[in-house]
Amino acid sequence: MSQLVRANGKTFDYHVPLAIIGAGAAGLVAALAAHEQGEDVLVLERDPLPRGSTALSAGLIPAAATRWQRAAGIADTPEQFAGDILRKAHQEPDALIVDHVTRLAGPTLEWLADRHGLNFSVIEDFSYPGHSARRMHGLASRSGEELIDALRAAVEGSDIPVICDAHVTTLFADDADHVLGLAFTRPDGAVEEVGCDRLILACNGYGGNRSLVSAHIPSLAEATYFGHAGNQGDALLWGEALGASTRHLNGHQGHGSVAHPAGILISWATITEGGFQVNMDGERFSDEAKGYSEQAADVLKQPEGLAWSIFDVRIAAIARQFEDFRRAEAMGVVVTADDLSQLAARMNVPEDALRQIEEQVAACKRGEASDPFGRNFAGSPQLSAPFCAVRVTGALFHTQGGLVVDTAARVLRPDGTPLPNLHAAGGAACGVSGNAASGYLSGNGLLTAVTLGWSAGAGSSAHAVRCPSILGKS
Repeated sequence: MSQLVRANGKTFDYHVPLAIIGAGAAGLVAALAAHEQGEDVLVLERDPLPRGSTALSAGLIPAAATRWQRAAGIADTPEQFAGDILRKAHQEPDALIVDHVTRLAGPTLEWLADRHGLNFSVIEDFSYPGHSARRMHGLASRSGEELIDALRAAVEGSDIPVICDAHVTTLFADDADHVLGLAFTRPDGAVEEVGCDRLILACNGYGGNRSLVSAHIPSLAEATYFGHAGNQGDALLWGEALGASTRHLNGHQGHGSVAHPAGILISWATITEGGFQVNMDGERFSDEAKGYSEQAADVLKQPEGLAWSIFDVRIAAIARQFEDFRRAEAMGVVVTADDLSQLAARMNVPEDALRQIEEQVAACKRGEASDPFGRNFAGSPQLSAPFCAVRVTGALFHTQGGLVVDTAARVLRPDGTPLPNLHAAGGAACGVSGNAASGYLSGNGLLTAVTLGWSAGAGSSAHAVRCPSILGKS
């Protein structure tokens, strides 16, 4: 259980200039940025190996005006990207933070590529809901596992110490809210106390804490949690104990396409490229294309909390670039059929209902009918045999609200002043998704993880403007 202890004048077993709690994408990028500025860093990770929520994701980071987009002929700007974020989140996020992360995302990815060998590429063959340009960047396998492994290798190559199996339980602070250090527990129960000049909280949000989810996101209180079990809200609780401001605690990323019962994330390309969802009675129930995050709650409202995603082999070929989808196919999770009759039988749904829905969707795609749920099918190719289907459920992936930070990722008090030496990044900080699932734009989680991680590690918002290795400016 996390706790804050007031301890003026406390002594520690040893001392480091910068301590980082959490070795997900946010923590590792922060470590690399701080190391580049010559700061000695210690990263503490509660798991045996750095994984976190990053490893459970598709590993895709949205960024605008990158060299990969230019090579693919994709026109995009940070301003356009920022507009998409604010529009999706109903203008709720802090516009200064949105401007900061959208300007910093592209240079940060290029820095990771040039300095640390992460070979990004942009997804060119389908679009994500809410993005007005194709700006999702990932590594070859399109998996979070590859991303976290690459970041870990970069940290190891920089000789940055990472202590794993180190569960931080306690922060120590003086009466002026200056963090003095922390205590962590080893698997054998041994406790070590480390002093620090600066602390970065990169230990994500509170998705794994059922009581906090029930309090802040009651619509998903009983949902499957698809994030990291270690996301227990430690950063939120420590920050609140220090008097930090919090915001948008109902904000979260859900996902309406987690294969059931296999528990494998199924790419939303299965929907955006012209697929649709039906419940176990073979009936459509929503506008699936509005976004996979808000679709989670709609799926969970259906009988048994389940649905079927229906698509075809053309779409399956697009989704196959993702390692998760290939794994789902290998496990037999993806049902295939030569015609709708065979598909209905394999899904165990009424054939008449399925055929009627498919005909309605086809008519919408031809422009001969309007979708009763308001989905715009214009430009979506018709499905054709062979058909595919995956049984899915809705899940909570990670929370998006958290500690309020500035563009240097410094944690702020309610009056807007920063706490003396505390930073937050990734799920520990309030993100750019507003206060509802519908505000989540694809990739917002990793977007703020890498950009606020870099900002926290660099240690100064001004440095993000003048650092040539990041922004290519003198």
